[in-house]
Amino acid sequence: MNSAGADPNPVTATAPKPRRRVPFWDNARYACIVLVVLGHAVQRLTYDSDIALAAYLALYAFHMPAFAIISGYFSKSGSPTRVQMARVITDILVPYVIFELLWTLTKWLVEGQAEPNFTKPSWTLWFLLALGIFRLVLPYLALLRWPLAWTVVISLGVGYLPNVDSTFSLSRTLGLLPFFTLGWWLREHDVVARLRLLDARPWWLRVGAVGVLAAAGFTAWHWVDLWEMIDLRHWLFYEDAYADLGGEQWWAGGVRLALMVLALVLSAAFFVLVPRGTYWWTPFGQYTMYVYLLHSFALYPFRETGVLRDLDPTWLWLPLVTLLSVALALALATKPVRWVFRPLVEPRPKWLFADPDLAGKQGHRSDPTGSRRPRAVPGTPR
Repeated sequence: MNSAGADPNPVTATAPKPRRRVPFWDNARYACIVLVVLGHAVQRLTYDSDIALAAYLALYAFHMPAFAIISGYFSKSGSPTRVQMARVITDILVPYVIFELLWTLTKWLVEGQAEPNFTKPSWTLWFLLALGIFRLVLPYLALLRWPLAWTVVISLGVGYLPNVDSTFSLSRTLGLLPFFTLGWWLREHDVVARLRLLDARPWWLRVGAVGVLAAAGFTAWHWVDLWEMIDLRHWLFYEDAYADLGGEQWWAGGVRLALMVLALVLSAAFFVLVPRGTYWWTPFGQYTMYVYLLHSFALYPFRETGVLRDLDPTWLWLPLVTLLSVALALALATKPVRWVFRPLVEPRPKWLFADPDLAGKQGHRSDPTGSRRPRAVPGTPR
């Protein structure tokens, strides 16, 4: 006879419960990837439209820092297991090589020339290398007493070194390292749970967040000539040395520090506005790697042909490009696209490992922040 409350099914009684996904994080991931697509789509409009340039600057002020924060939140700082080390290879290095080869082939077919160089990431691929470096250095950063402070020092200091450039995306990686470390720190100290940051936000806080983002947009537009003159867009990339941006003064690092503070404020406002509930588009947040790696190929013809240049009026084309960017992000996360491109986006090359089982033990990860889709538990519906 079973005792009261015992599960009569031994499979479900002993099987671990599936990890419950928090809708907020999938919503945040999908919102971030939409902003990535939008930023790349709008870029060609910025040459002829001050409003488009202002939107572009406001977007780049925070969207990649926000993505880095999410990535850090789902990263572990302990000694990596063999499976975790294998994930760096299968989730980052192998897709990087695959898509770098695809970009080389694309450039050769379209432009008639290509110079394969795996040390110089093509267009969006820099973030894959950044994620790899982030994960490799995090266990060492976690050993330090003030990891956040040290990463800020590193980010500010690297801008003074002109020899640290885009090779292996190192300059951009070190520039954004504080945001990644902040995400890990929030998880490590359970800040999100203790402050109940994922609870529904009061209306006045949401209004305030809208006001912050609106103020950023207005500031970007009202002084757009100034931002263009000082080449603010390249400051926001965290890629070039200060001297290359006209910041030869000793206090040039203060400009980056101010931009980092701005990125934190805008990221906080963005996270306040991210919906907490589950919606029809929430599951797409599990497949952002597909959107990230594939959208640049969809936008490449528009980038090269210049069809997005001289589009007037802005009030028509900017909203239209925005809507098309959302539609593209949705389309690239759909099941048919995932089925076709899974071997490229989520490769599992067993032949690459001395222990082929390592590739099979990883499950599937299809967002660049490192979140894993939970496997179904035996005895539970899929």
